[in-house]
Amino acid sequence: MTWEWDVIWKYFPRLLEGAWLTMELVLISGLIGIALAIPLSLMRASKRPWIKALPFAYIYFFRGTPLLVQIFLVYYGASQFEAVRESFLWPMLKQPYWCAIIAFSLNTAAYSAELFRSAIQAIPTGEVEAAEAMGMSKAIQIRRIIMPRAFGIALPAYGNEVILMLKGSALASTITLLDLTGMARTIIARTYTPLEMFLAAGVVYLAISALIIALFRFMEYRFNRYQYYHHTETPADLDPLLRDPHIDQK
Repeated sequence: MTWEWDVIWKYFPRLLEGAWLTMELVLISGLIGIALAIPLSLMRASKRPWIKALPFAYIYFFRGTPLLVQIFLVYYGASQFEAVRESFLWPMLKQPYWCAIIAFSLNTAAYSAELFRSAIQAIPTGEVEAAEAMGMSKAIQIRRIIMPRAFGIALPAYGNEVILMLKGSALASTITLLDLTGMARTIIARTYTPLEMFLAAGVVYLAISALIIALFRFMEYRFNRYQYYHHTETPADLDPLLRDPHIDQK
């Protein structure tokens, strides 16, 4: 077997074009997914069964079915309904790009909603009670206390979800989109060099993943700065009445 380095360097710019489309799919669907996940997570965290029933069904469906099936349902299924073909949405739904965006957004919204729901329920009760004691309305509590705190708690797990979105975006190639995987498959069909092209595509995926990991590490440091504060030792000559035994034990 001969290793075709020339093919990799020749078609590497084309792989980067596909990588740009991949990042575009992940970014747009991720933003839409967060916008959907926030109200879904708040409804899931509700104590009223009739409020959390609908988001539970939504999350159960999209977490329980393969992403590929969801893509096919949007791409091939929507065109089966005459009402959809005659609606104002048809110019968008007939394009594979927007079908992929819709499927990815709905899928990641379900997973993200569960992450945020568990983060909301993990917020110490005392923080919410303190907000209520200060006279904050429920809307202000959500905006200033609950969601910022929940986002900080869920951030490490959400970073993993974005990585999974990146890898799942390879399925966009099944509906004719030339993302990174689709572009690699197209080049392979011309050059018959599957090992070289898939290895090069894998390296690009790794580079994108490294950027995402670095971004979320930075965001985690910013949102959870209190975890990185260094404890100052209690002075030895401090009045015993002023000492905090809980701090001294750390």
